[in-house]
Amino acid sequence: MKSNVFSPQRKDKIKLIRSVCEGIILISLVIIILKALLSFSEYEPYEPNSVSDTTDTGFIAVSYFGVDRNGTDALISTDRLNKHLKALRDNGYVTITQQDILDYYEKGKKLPEKSLFLMFEDGRTDTAIFSQKITEEYNYKSTILTYADKFEKEDSKFLKPNDLKDLEKSTYWELGTNGYRLEYINVFDKDMNFLGRMNSLQFSEAAPNIRRNYNHYLMDFIRDEDNVPIESYEEMKARIDYDYETSTRIYEEELGKKLDLYTLMHSNTGQFGTNNRVSKINEKWIKDLYKMNFNREGYSFNTTENSIYDLTRIQPQAYWPTNHLLMRVAYDIGKEKEINFVVGDESIAANFKELSGKAEYNNNLITLTCVPNGKGVLELLNSDDFKDINLKVELKGNILGSQSIVLRANEDNSSSVRFQLTNNVVSIVQKLNGNEEILFKKELDSVKKEFDIKDEGDRYINIQVNGDKILLYVDDELMANDIKFDNSLNRPGSVYLESSWDEYGYSQRNIADDVYDGIFKNLIITDSNGKELYSNELKGIKKLKYVTKTCFDNIINWFVKNL
Repeated sequence: MKSNVFSPQRKDKIKLIRSVCEGIILISLVIIILKALLSFSEYEPYEPNSVSDTTDTGFIAVSYFGVDRNGTDALISTDRLNKHLKALRDNGYVTITQQDILDYYEKGKKLPEKSLFLMFEDGRTDTAIFSQKITEEYNYKSTILTYADKFEKEDSKFLKPNDLKDLEKSTYWELGTNGYRLEYINVFDKDMNFLGRMNSLQFSEAAPNIRRNYNHYLMDFIRDEDNVPIESYEEMKARIDYDYETSTRIYEEELGKKLDLYTLMHSNTGQFGTNNRVSKINEKWIKDLYKMNFNREGYSFNTTENSIYDLTRIQPQAYWPTNHLLMRVAYDIGKEKEINFVVGDESIAANFKELSGKAEYNNNLITLTCVPNGKGVLELLNSDDFKDINLKVELKGNILGSQSIVLRANEDNSSSVRFQLTNNVVSIVQKLNGNEEILFKKELDSVKKEFDIKDEGDRYINIQVNGDKILLYVDDELMANDIKFDNSLNRPGSVYLESSWDEYGYSQRNIADDVYDGIFKNLIITDSNGKELYSNELKGIKKLKYVTKTCFDNIINWFVKNL
């Protein structure tokens, strides 16, 4: 008979084993975190023999607002930043320095065929911490931009002079500036209520209710709600002079030097301000104090046709999949066929034919990136005999944009019945010989009535097609019951996935982005008897691996956040 006599020695042994296991786990986590955050190498410039003596290929400039380990609506996650930079590196891009740009414009120096100038614009401490190991891995040198007024404030979120000196010593960083302060003037909310002048914190809190009606502190006269200046020319000039003079003094005192690179925020005006008189003052100061200026955003490609004081950069948004960035770069440089886009899981990709745009297949996600101002189109192979089916999918592309599922398409897709989700409106459309007719249309309920370009979508769609009728559920709610379509479509046909830009593209933060990413999660198609025809849902060992990795990543993220 088994004895249940209490044993202090056995209890102590169990405690020891448990403590050792906990210690091993904790030490392992600390090692992983330290390896992720600490730098042990030096930047190596590109090889001189990679430069053509005859060809001028210019350079692209890519500038991130900032980096957060998990990501926010404005700050890119470390995982996504890593994917972006890896894709650029895999395409052969090497980083160039501020001196390379100076020599390119002033001395006619030739640059590598695929030259990248990389920037981070917010001057945040976590941006430097979380991005350095990634830029290190790809041997990328970056410029970190700061606002001089942050040096005078006790705010640990932003880099201080000693931090910037340490970054320079690491060899992976150069310094630049956005000027003295981040403030806004002449601000109206989306309902045209006048908010006036706002600092960055006030603006951030009000941002959900602000559209494009505002200006940066240095771009214009300060005005009242009727757009009338409330300051004289002399007062405006003194205000702008103060910022340039003060920022220069602070950098010289704290860093012992002037900075060469300036970025004039929210310019994109064709000059140096939205008002001609303001522009002339900015232009004088910029050319007197700095050697180069990034004056525009929304376009990545620079050549000798640009002025060194009118450089342009693209600002990838935190939500951009990798192919979104590559698509923008490809069309900016005019060499879309020379860019290697990310495919992901080749075994999943083998089920589809890519007709337009580019798709990435990752676990249970299909991310379909459209061409600029156009479409992304995928055909599900061997689906031409699909007729009466039940299709389920989660649509996770951003709300502003269009995601479609085409059913019963003929060989050239000129006739079909299509489900479409566009800007939070669902519709069922039949197409006969290229002529389209909307059979059903309804705006979906939402807490928000107006959407921002970055607002994420998440809708669960269930489409049932039987004979010449279609039934639609959205988020388990019956949306359309037995919508009848033309009897000529009562025959088998192929399944297509589509994504498209829908003319929503302007935003102050990301000028005219005309690329959209449709995201299709857990696509499952069964026939009328429940037999599975296609599925990219995670199952078995794949699902176990995914869940395990997600749990482990969450543990690491918790430790990093709470250390």
